[in-house]
Amino acid sequence: MTDSSVRIDGNTLQLPGGAAVRFVRTLRLPETGTHPLPPGLGEFPVRRVADFPDTVPEEWRARGGVMLPVYLREAMWLSFAGTRRPAALQVGVGKVCAVSGEPWSDRLSRDPQNYVVLPRQPWLDGINSGKGTVRQFVAVPLGLGATVEGQVTGEEVWGGVQLQCFSLNERELAIWREAEQRLARQARTRAATLPTGGYGMPAMPMAAQAAPAPGGPPAPSRRAAAMGLGVGGSMRQEVYADDRPLSSWAEQPAGRVFVHLVTPPEWRRITGEAPPPSPVDRAAYTRAGLPWFDYYDQDAEDLAPTDTLGAVQPVGDWLGDDHEPWQAPAPDQVEPLKDAQGKPVEDGDW
Repeated sequence: MTDSSVRIDGNTLQLPGGAAVRFVRTLRLPETGTHPLPPGLGEFPVRRVADFPDTVPEEWRARGGVMLPVYLREAMWLSFAGTRRPAALQVGVGKVCAVSGEPWSDRLSRDPQNYVVLPRQPWLDGINSGKGTVRQFVAVPLGLGATVEGQVTGEEVWGGVQLQCFSLNERELAIWREAEQRLARQARTRAATLPTGGYGMPAMPMAAQAAPAPGGPPAPSRRAAAMGLGVGGSMRQEVYADDRPLSSWAEQPAGRVFVHLVTPPEWRRITGEAPPPSPVDRAAYTRAGLPWFDYYDQDAEDLAPTDTLGAVQPVGDWLGDDHEPWQAPAPDQVEPLKDAQGKPVEDGDW
């Protein structure tokens, strides 16, 4: 029997079908201009909703999934590092597809494409809203109309983030595995001739680890202040077109998970844990000479944006101007990139 459970490994969601997803804290971009990729500033902590049945809202228990704490107007990106097996991953923001702008679907679509292809897509920083660019994911409360969900559908019902993973079909998966085994044999044969040493990405500054909250047990369950994702500034990032036929993928998803976004006070109330510290000042980060990034894959084709997502307005149009100072990185700060299982996460009705 196939295990369809989503699991948490540290703060990484391991979805059946092969996808590994982390939620990464980052610097919020200005809402004007187009910018390099901002750095990672540490992972958001992720917890199972089922572990806090007495303190999470009733509707969260019904939907199952996981939760993470996020500040008002805090930016995030999704990292897919650790995904080796090919997978098609749907990403929803309030059950609106972040790639196509279409309503959430249980099926893959190619016209327009409603998924990202892993591991080719290394990360996703925002909605696919421009040619070769995305608009940054930024957290906002429901009820103002500022979320992608609110602007596209006219309602704010779901909030959060939705992930759904499709594997290759049995025939294509067998072909891929055979190719992987052949490459592994070749690698073992050549291993003795390789020099020692290596290289890697510069270390990213990590947010301080949250300490356990002092005091007694978490407060009883009540309705939480729901959060969703709006958009912020634009950055240079491509959302890659799938180069496989749609028939290469399984018809049914291997697994899915609902990711609830919770304010820091609610996180403390629900879990009894201290939330992460507030995000680092972006001007101070740039003044320190720390890196920003550009990623380009010359062999991949960028998906054209849809009119639906291209029309989504940034959160500043709803919440007012961003008064945090902006200091653009110097050219030498922009670095080019490329050309153990836990308990299963419960799924529910959504």
